[in-house]
Amino acid sequence: MKIALIGNGAIAKLVTQFCAARSTKYNVLAALGLPSDTISVGAHPIVRSLPDLLALQPDLVVECAGHSAVKSYGAATLRAGINLMIVSTGSLADQALWDEISMAADTSTAKLKLPAGALPGVDALAAGKLAGIDRVELKSSKPPKAWSGTPAEKTHDLTKIMEPTVIFSGTARQAALAFPKNANVAATAALAGIGFEKTKVTLIADPGVTQNVHRLEADGAFGSLRLEIFANPSPDNPKTSHMAALSIMRLLDHEASAIVI
Repeated sequence: MKIALIGNGAIAKLVTQFCAARSTKYNVLAALGLPSDTISVGAHPIVRSLPDLLALQPDLVVECAGHSAVKSYGAATLRAGINLMIVSTGSLADQALWDEISMAADTSTAKLKLPAGALPGVDALAAGKLAGIDRVELKSSKPPKAWSGTPAEKTHDLTKIMEPTVIFSGTARQAALAFPKNANVAATAALAGIGFEKTKVTLIADPGVTQNVHRLEADGAFGSLRLEIFANPSPDNPKTSHMAALSIMRLLDHEASAIVI
């Protein structure tokens, strides 16, 4: 499978290493990078424009560069008939962008693929939706330093938080848009379940945790769901979970496997 990346950061590095270790299945052709990206995270080259990336005729483009990358390149990739995997699912909380992306997928031969990221139970949530879900609530706890560079810095002194502190409470749409590097799980829960407005999200700065902790609850005709994950942060970026990269690898495995579970 020929793969192209959008992004040249921590997640791109882990995906590249995964593909390199399975070179008989995957070939990373290139990555679309920023002007500041002078060194590739892998053996593949860095290109500077989407046309240059798509000219390599990849089977799948994997976005791992943030909300702005989805906005700039997502719909165009799909309209070119090339399958797209979006890691920055929080970007899809932007209704106008979601409309553009979904229309591009609907009107082309390409498919949009959304990995579960660090969210546990996406399969159960999506299956439960078929019977009807009444409530979905997500609580995400991370060490205070993981919330640096977010709106939480304006409302809290992160260096002085000594006990679990709620830094945000609202809808999944509000969480995903306000915390683009921290709340992709909120968007994934909304997309798999009952939507951005009905999904309740609480974000917590907790000095007592060293991992990213996500607690998902859902109730409906299917029954009740209670799941919790203590996810290690990415080796190169404490703001994201290692599971985010692992979920991409799982989807890639699906693409290249005869048996899918």
